Amino acid sequence: MAKKVILFTLQTFSSTGGIQKMTRTLGHSLHRAAAINKWDFELWSAYDKQNDLMEQYLPAANFKGFGINRAGFVLETIGHSTKPHVAILSHINLAIIGLLIKLINPKCRLWLVAHGIEVWRPLSFLKRRMLKHCDSVICVSNYTKQQMIKRHNLNAEKCIVLNNAIDPFMRLPDIFTKPQKLLRRYGLNNDDFILFSLTRLASTEQYKGYDQVISVLGSLKSKFPQLKYVLSGKYDDQEHIRIKKLIAAHDVGEHVILTGFIDEAELTEHFLLADLFVLPSKKEGFGIAFIEALACGLPVICGNADGSIDAIRNGELGEAIDPDNLAELHNAITRHLQKHIAADTRKSLQEKCIRHFNEHDYMTKLQLLINE
Repeated sequence: MAKKVILFTLQTFSSTGGIQKMTRTLGHSLHRAAAINKWDFELWSAYDKQNDLMEQYLPAANFKGFGINRAGFVLETIGHSTKPHVAILSHINLAIIGLLIKLINPKCRLWLVAHGIEVWRPLSFLKRRMLKHCDSVICVSNYTKQQMIKRHNLNAEKCIVLNNAIDPFMRLPDIFTKPQKLLRRYGLNNDDFILFSLTRLASTEQYKGYDQVISVLGSLKSKFPQLKYVLSGKYDDQEHIRIKKLIAAHDVGEHVILTGFIDEAELTEHFLLADLFVLPSKKEGFGIAFIEALACGLPVICGNADGSIDAIRNGELGEAIDPDNLAELHNAITRHLQKHIAADTRKSLQEKCIRHFNEHDYMTKLQLLINE
């Protein structure tokens, strides 16, 4: 009988975020691995509707979207609990699904994907119970693995590090020139040195580090008047007001451009627009934006206090700084401002990133784990 593998997710195709992007790549890789190994694979989504599916990732026949029908999602899980040989939960909030499967089908191998802040905190009784019954916890970074061991007393052998991979459908550039369309849109010049951050700008998540970047702009602008900071990502009203006040306080209104949400179709162009990607965050589980930037040949500065270290391979691909040390951030940006990055350097950086974070290797590791 063919091995049955089901990936249970909250939301995969109807929203854009780090976890959603990672889950799409995971689903695509599992679908490809299933074809090679003759497994039976399905992706179930609690909140996506059936027509939210992006069919480049997997066919409609392999997808079930429940469209916020929680009762239907749970009932269908109960009805199919005897079928999967491997059940993968894409998020700790699916703990009840994992417990139901293990209760009805104890021989099923249960995996949890552990990302970042959702598991770096005290967990409810239900979630702790599910962790005890988990056969494997797939950690997206070494930092998350250490947090799972430290905070939840998990056996180290149960925690497996599997770094995220670059989305196989992300368009990667061959030519590293700044898009004229975006230069015109944002009123920028070819000789501007452009810092770029891409993240969710939420009043509840003030740990991403873009406020530190705004702070050091005030001391950098006099020496580097051509310095610009493009800050992108969806923001709520409260955070928008706070950022505007911060920009005014440091008198960098002419140097900061808030773009709001960026459509994925324009993501590569924004990485090409920039000279340096900088996000000294303190709570990244991994940081998909870092490897996306690197895959476009864009140098990266990240924080050294979280899973970002895995994304730059402990300094091989980028620079990590203390996210609370403004002097370190100032000096790191200054070093990049003082050197010109040629197209062949960007191409080399892109190749190194793809060598480490490609989907083929990611899928191969998944196959080995499932076939064990």
